Amino acid sequence: MTRSPASLLIVLLFASLLSGGTLQATEQGPAAPRVAPPCRPHTETLCGVEVSDPFRPLEDFSVPAVAEWVQEQSEHARAVLESIPGRGKLLRKMEEFDLRRKSKAYSLSITDNDRYFYLKETPGDETGKLYLREGFKGRETLLFDPGTLDREKGTRHVISHISPSDDGLRVAVSVSANGSEDDRILIMDVDRKQLYPEIIDRCRFASPSWTEDGTAFIYNRLRPLTRPGQNPQYDSQVFLHRAGTDPKEDIEIFSAEKYPELQIAGSEIPGVTYDRESGRLFAFVSSVERRLRVYTAPSAGLLAPKIDWKPLIRPEDEIHDFATTATELYVFTPKNAPRFRILKTPLERPDFSNAETVVGEDPDALLTSFSLTRDALYFTRSRHGVEATMYRLEHATGKVAPLTLPFRAGSAYISSKGPRFRDIWVTIAGWSSDYRRYRYLPETGTYRKETISSSAEYPEYRNMVVEEVMVPSHDGTMVPLSLVYRKGLKRNGENPVLLYGYGAYGKSISPFFSPSTLLWTTRGGIFAIAHVRGGGELGDRWHVEGMKEKKPNTWKDAIASAEYLVRNGYTKPGKIVLNGASAGGIMVGMAMAERPELFGAVIPQVGAMNPLRGEKTPNGPVNVPEFGTVHKEDECRALIAMDPYLNIQDGTAYPAALVTTGLNDPRVSAWQPAKFAARLQQATTSAKPVLFFADRKAGHGMGNTKSKTFESLADVLSFGLWQTGDSNFQPEH
Repeated sequence: MTRSPASLLIVLLFASLLSGGTLQATEQGPAAPRVAPPCRPHTETLCGVEVSDPFRPLEDFSVPAVAEWVQEQSEHARAVLESIPGRGKLLRKMEEFDLRRKSKAYSLSITDNDRYFYLKETPGDETGKLYLREGFKGRETLLFDPGTLDREKGTRHVISHISPSDDGLRVAVSVSANGSEDDRILIMDVDRKQLYPEIIDRCRFASPSWTEDGTAFIYNRLRPLTRPGQNPQYDSQVFLHRAGTDPKEDIEIFSAEKYPELQIAGSEIPGVTYDRESGRLFAFVSSVERRLRVYTAPSAGLLAPKIDWKPLIRPEDEIHDFATTATELYVFTPKNAPRFRILKTPLERPDFSNAETVVGEDPDALLTSFSLTRDALYFTRSRHGVEATMYRLEHATGKVAPLTLPFRAGSAYISSKGPRFRDIWVTIAGWSSDYRRYRYLPETGTYRKETISSSAEYPEYRNMVVEEVMVPSHDGTMVPLSLVYRKGLKRNGENPVLLYGYGAYGKSISPFFSPSTLLWTTRGGIFAIAHVRGGGELGDRWHVEGMKEKKPNTWKDAIASAEYLVRNGYTKPGKIVLNGASAGGIMVGMAMAERPELFGAVIPQVGAMNPLRGEKTPNGPVNVPEFGTVHKEDECRALIAMDPYLNIQDGTAYPAALVTTGLNDPRVSAWQPAKFAARLQQATTSAKPVLFFADRKAGHGMGNTKSKTFESLADVLSFGLWQTGDSNFQPEH
């Protein structure tokens, strides 16, 4: 599928859902490991606040004593988790679910001439392989298996991104090892099924954009490390590479160094795409800031010594996405419309203040996406982030018509081949409904199923109840809360709850179907999703209300969701397992710090547990727009207030915890979870287990193999069921 040029680059992704908790058990199985290595107390004054950082030495994993502690903690955590009765049964059930589906396809890209490129896994595959079809019904051909790169023992490569040329004759394949996200770009001649000889490394933000003739592409590359302490993500560059040539010959086309007049910060990530509709180049300057900063130039100037970049979109324009035709620019903006609207303006001389409103704001539903075709503009809306609708706006008449989806969907994703084609597809799913992909046929107003993945049946989940409620938070704001459980569940206060949340970057948790996660409900539990502030479920303001100084709303919304479940008889304190991944670790850690008695367990996965120190990490500076900087007093104080590690108090009975990280994580440095776990072990008086597991063959979660995903989820579900009192998950004493 084609993507708008703005669907580029980095935003921290939230990983798979987990759980954890403890009710009464004090036995941890294998003998507990020693506490963290002796540390000299580190105290400093920041923004007028004295900050004590007792485990600062844990930030250096190269120190032998620290490395030994990490290994010892991880070995202990593994032993404890694998000793939990019932874990093996959960794992076998996940594997059995996997066997029900002959194949699973994802990362689909369709070229102008109907070549289908996609990744596919079968039950025997650990990760996706690259396949090709000539049209939806065409014969399938295997193009590339990343396993052929696994020459070194213990190394597992995954395909992180595929980018075919518009004519489908070549495809750039980005691969990384052991979850590192340190991509290398390989290039394939598709018809010959033959790789070109060159390999381009240092491509963490790999999203190649092919030029018009399909013989060259544009990509971002990190600088080589040449000095101690160098931030590997700083001052990356954009190059033009011609297939079949030595990368040393690549032409630099966009960077802070080449265009100092554009004032690109070292932490910002430059990127360039070629837009086939307008024949123009678009240059992006990106961070986690959702407001775009874009420059443009005619593609004819690509090989000029210096490209004549002109400003197209500035942050103050408040544009989050855009799409083009040959002459027009369609923009997706929350400016004067917190639930978003779509405007249209001439591409050659855009005037956003006088742009035509194509799709106006709906005060009751969030505009979530749009896609252009030859005949119409299609767009989706969502109520509370969980109820999806789809619409068609006909170009010729301007008439807008709602489209009835094939089934009631919680999430809907639309895609097209662009404004020169009529093709439009929608992929829909729900909390208890599997993903299905359909082609919409405008001439008949009907849908034709075009799901590449094989179908599978899950009779275990035929009698599921999905309940969407609004919960009053600490300040009276109503927060959406999704509940999924088996029909017949009694509100007797005894049900274990797996409560998940995220709350950052304006990212919404849209309904998804995960048979393995829903195993929680087969034990009489409730899977609950708190759509806390900082996310995007209720629009741009919902995001802003969970940023920087307003970050406390994120964890207070999670606390309010837990209190609602107790107040309404779904569960009781000690039976709630709170989980969040990545930036969601702030929500988990701070909710625990503020209300430790409310939760049976907490599980921050690859979590940002020491955000005050985040700026010192390679990926930290790019996140300043979301969380703040220590260099501004108000933002520095906000970072201290949102820091789970710093807010742990001695002598407190904290819940059980499973704290995880990947040693190859490029997004959240592994020492953040390590410091949090060490401090929690030191401070808690509850005698409940605090496990810290650092995976040597994993990163932030995006590059996990299938087995690792199953094992991680089995760990967490079993830990949570143990800690919330399930009799089949209690280790022998």
